[in-house]
Amino acid sequence: MDRFRRLLGLAVVPTRAKQDPAMNVHCGEFEVNNWLVSEFVLNTLVPIVGIHPFPLNELVLMVAAVCRLKPDRIYEWGTHLGKSARVFYETARHFGLDVEIHSVDLPDHVIHQEHPGHQRGMLVKGLQGVHLHQGDGLSVCLDIQAKAATPKHTLIFIDGDHSYASVRRELAGIMTGIPEAHILLHDTFFQSSESGYNVGPYRAISEAITETDVRYRLLSTQTGLPGMTLLYQLPQTSMTLAGK
Repeated sequence: MDRFRRLLGLAVVPTRAKQDPAMNVHCGEFEVNNWLVSEFVLNTLVPIVGIHPFPLNELVLMVAAVCRLKPDRIYEWGTHLGKSARVFYETARHFGLDVEIHSVDLPDHVIHQEHPGHQRGMLVKGLQGVHLHQGDGLSVCLDIQAKAATPKHTLIFIDGDHSYASVRRELAGIMTGIPEAHILLHDTFFQSSESGYNVGPYRAISEAITETDVRYRLLSTQTGLPGMTLLYQLPQTSMTLAGK
């Protein structure tokens, strides 16, 4: 094709090789190419999913987590319209990653103020590699993982009921049932205890990481609501969790 373009006197547009944003993949550091990630977020993700409920810094962390940790399987619950699942899907597709995505939301008969109803997963329905489930997120996740023919390198995204009790239960279940999993959580920005708002997930994380033998490291967006936190494990590192 380039030869014919030259014969016709047309400019040849170089084919841009697909680059891997992950850096320092052979050591215990979390690092990505922020320019590549930012370009993808602005040019591809924002036109599809917008910046609500995930502002730019959270979209960057979601993409970075997938690119750096390279999970084979992603579980998430709190599907709603399917924005987070679409973020994971587009990231895997753009950067050439083979990722199986399982997204769970409440059964149709359950009454909840955030129940999406017939709009459940509308942004990912029919997409290859994205599987929609209904039920309790943690239970569905553990059941699928237990039945897997081979172990999977796993990333879990918790974005369901943001209460302390719910997040605490889910973290305990993951840390016990899939201790090798990386965990991404939404709505984790800490506001003052006096506000009474959005303190549950932060408190649940703080307690859970002090009660597990798993050595997590932590990355969080710290500039304001809603907030996102990544608990991750990388090989060849002796560093403990920040603040532990």
